[in-house]
Amino acid sequence: MAVDPVKDLADSLGPDVELERPSDAAHGDFATNAALKLAGARRRPPRELAAELAGQAAALPGVERTEVAGPGFVNLFLADAWYADALAAVLAAGDAFGGGFAAHPHRIQVEMVSANPTGPLHVAHARNGAYGDSVARLLEFAGHEVEREYYYNDAGGQMDRFRASVEAARRGEEPPEDGYHGEYIRALAAEPGDPVPEMLRRIEASLERFRIHFDTWARQSVVEQRLPELLPRLDAYEKDGALWASSSAYGDDEDRVLLRSGERTPTYRAADVVYLADKLDRGFDKAIYVLGADHHGTRNWYAAVARMLGYDPARVEVLLYQLVHLTKGGELTKMSKRRGDVVFLDDFLDEIGVDAARWYLVNRGPDQTIELDVDLAAERSQKNPVYYVQYAHARIAGILRNAGDAEVAAVPAGPLAAEERELLKRLLELPGVVREATEHRAPQAIPAYAIRVADDFHRFYHEHRVLESEQQAFRLALCRATRTVIARCLQLVGVDAPERM
Repeated sequence: MAVDPVKDLADSLGPDVELERPSDAAHGDFATNAALKLAGARRRPPRELAAELAGQAAALPGVERTEVAGPGFVNLFLADAWYADALAAVLAAGDAFGGGFAAHPHRIQVEMVSANPTGPLHVAHARNGAYGDSVARLLEFAGHEVEREYYYNDAGGQMDRFRASVEAARRGEEPPEDGYHGEYIRALAAEPGDPVPEMLRRIEASLERFRIHFDTWARQSVVEQRLPELLPRLDAYEKDGALWASSSAYGDDEDRVLLRSGERTPTYRAADVVYLADKLDRGFDKAIYVLGADHHGTRNWYAAVARMLGYDPARVEVLLYQLVHLTKGGELTKMSKRRGDVVFLDDFLDEIGVDAARWYLVNRGPDQTIELDVDLAAERSQKNPVYYVQYAHARIAGILRNAGDAEVAAVPAGPLAAEERELLKRLLELPGVVREATEHRAPQAIPAYAIRVADDFHRFYHEHRVLESEQQAFRLALCRATRTVIARCLQLVGVDAPERM
């Protein structure tokens, strides 16, 4: 069962009550505007409803006092005993704190990256992977069963040009004009046999280094074998010698070509049809595609295909992300040593490290272009936010190591200080932050929250001695809970939580 002391407190006041932290602690530990929201439906003055809610809250154990403010806000002031119970609940939950809230766990597939194996992965692929994998981690933490899949084209024009480019290099010739160039082509040419399996091996190694492990790898050539079975199930028509899907009648922006005129070869849209059916026929409750913003038209296309094939379109979800621009020394950089028009993922990781790469590629919403300062990302100082958060974790780990087997207790020896209350309130935000990030597929909320936790911890640590203080047992408990929360935040975005720095 999910542990969320703040939600439990809100639920005890009614199903329509939500609690928020006032920006000014003088307005209470938590506040609600439920009376304002309910006044219209109940046809009663907001302050009258607020007074009733305040009285109800005041009767709850752990609530020290309440007040009605403004047009109908209710402010709650909580006793130290409530904080002690909340901290005990966080410690008891351990690593599970903040998760396990999925009311109906689903089987979900997240398909991401899926670059054709014609060259090494680059930074745009890295954003796809970092974003998709963080969404997958959130879904898993919520309680869903998640499978990560990589889908690639292993046949067709691009792959033919890739193989021809490698063969040309083996003969000591230049690649075809429309072929592939770069040092990696010459490296592949030094290996015997088909270069595609070796390119895939290198891609998988890069992704594993980037902390993304794929459970399954799907090949377009295999998937397309079901095309003759599925085409008759589509609403389609002939035009100009080609076969078109009537997808605009099912919510798409336009009709799409399935079989080209002439040789009647399938388009990639036809492959989409088979791949979507393949996913849903494997029993996934939801199939999530992670795609670049240039695929925005694909969202309606997949929903249209689902409708034509008789599937619930709600089982299909498309997540889009924007571009990444890198700056170095204040100027746009290409950074690659091997090819001038792209930044390869491995070069990027060599430059700034995996932790910084994972952090910076998810700390902006997917609808925003990322402007990444390579110099800052590579810097190991508290100006770098990922280092700042990791340092907080390492500092707490050091405190707990030095404490040895000293008593850890959630019960304070005296009145709580303001910094202790503020830190604990911040920790109690984790379930709500994770729940909302999961629901909106918005992992960028996690780094933002982690920085606030680190801020509050550093403020607490600056003001209060932990070891050899009267509140040692309680402060060790608070440190342990803080370490758990920071470690969880870092794990959700694929960043290490170091014990020492």
